[in-house]
Amino acid sequence: MTTAILSAVAEEQAGLLELLHSPRRLNRAGREFWQGELLGQPVVLGLSRMGKVAAATTATTLIEAFGASRLVFTGVAGGVARGVKVGDVVVATEFVQHDMNASPLFPRYQVPLYDRTRFACDEALSALLSQAVVEGLKTAASQSASSYAAQAGVHRGLIASGDRFVSAAAEVSALQADLQDAGHAVLAVEMEGAAVAQVCFDYGLPFAAVRTISDRADEQAHVDFPKFVTEVASQYALAIIEAFMRKLP
Repeated sequence: MTTAILSAVAEEQAGLLELLHSPRRLNRAGREFWQGELLGQPVVLGLSRMGKVAAATTATTLIEAFGASRLVFTGVAGGVARGVKVGDVVVATEFVQHDMNASPLFPRYQVPLYDRTRFACDEALSALLSQAVVEGLKTAASQSASSYAAQAGVHRGLIASGDRFVSAAAEVSALQADLQDAGHAVLAVEMEGAAVAQVCFDYGLPFAAVRTISDRADEQAHVDFPKFVTEVASQYALAIIEAFMRKLP
């Protein structure tokens, strides 16, 4: 089985590339992919790019062109739920699109013609990923001068995706309130996961996703993001994926 590892940013992918055995670079759909073996498992690495359409294109290419049989997504997100702080990790159970609104033809947040608002992650794959997060954080804490990993909380739950970099406290409050009123209590917001979850649903492919909380989606989000990705999130991603790959059959 080929495992597709989708990274949100190049910094996260860099560490995985260094571990890749017999790497081969291939170009498809205007994107660069890497095939090889990671800890004895066949893998293909890809970058999602930003936004739902770009992420869906990348996920589809991983499936159609490279025969991926399962997909794991690592990235960063803005924490929005109380208690979800910078440096924490969220393992997704489901995704919802916070900017999906085809009303009055369909209820708000419902994806037209799917009769659903949420797309679930694979339970078995997500359970392995959750275990890998705990182990990976311990490794990151022992290898890094950063204090984040040692204090990180691990959460599981709903993540919201949309084609907007949420970076205002007032916007977060409004987004949370609207979603909550519709029965969607989200832990974090980002820009790609729901699209990838929908693609994997279409193909019947097991999908799991983990997001490191880089900011609180407020006015400081754009300031915190670049430094955090380089110094913290990339270390998390590498340690988590290494632990995850060792757990695969």
